[in-house]
Amino acid sequence: MERERKDNEFITTYRTFIKREGADKLLDYLIEKSDFFTAPASSKFHCDYEGGLCEHSLNVFRRLTALLQAEYGDKWKEIYSPETVAIVGLLHDLCKINYYEVDYRNVKNKDTGVWDKVPYYRVEDKLPYGHGEKSVYIISGFMRLTREEAMAINWHMGGFDDRVRGGSYTVGVAFQEYPLAVMTHTADFLATYLDEKKDKEE
Repeated sequence: MERERKDNEFITTYRTFIKREGADKLLDYLIEKSDFFTAPASSKFHCDYEGGLCEHSLNVFRRLTALLQAEYGDKWKEIYSPETVAIVGLLHDLCKINYYEVDYRNVKNKDTGVWDKVPYYRVEDKLPYGHGEKSVYIISGFMRLTREEAMAINWHMGGFDDRVRGGSYTVGVAFQEYPLAVMTHTADFLATYLDEKKDKEE
């Protein structure tokens, strides 16, 4: 029931704010031809359960909206359209659709000493195109992104991006030129480590 509520919230938010050409086809793809609404957001960290990807996407959208309000006040909508914020927040992690597979491993039960077969998520990357750049690639197959939207989605991992760990300073240039990219990375970080921290505490 909770997952169904999140699914409906995502779809309603998407349809309310995202109106550009191709948006309806992208949403149809997410609903009918992807595992977006059942996929986890990670294999063993934040939102690592069925429906976690949808939940995380909503969390990032809410965090991004709050950050823009805190930084710019009510004028944020004159700087960034609500459509842009919805696109970036809701769709930044489309790279994770059709990415995780359920598998099983044997785990020894501490109480009984018996080996139990336990499900877990393993990565089965069917489109090895990177992370943020893969999200941009998927979205662009359905609708056009502005340059700032593409930069924000592409670099939402910030310093955790493999391209940065490899020695690239490109993310710093992107952050200097496109403040929305900084905000998106921050929103993703806050959602992951604050909003979704309870996942590991329960």
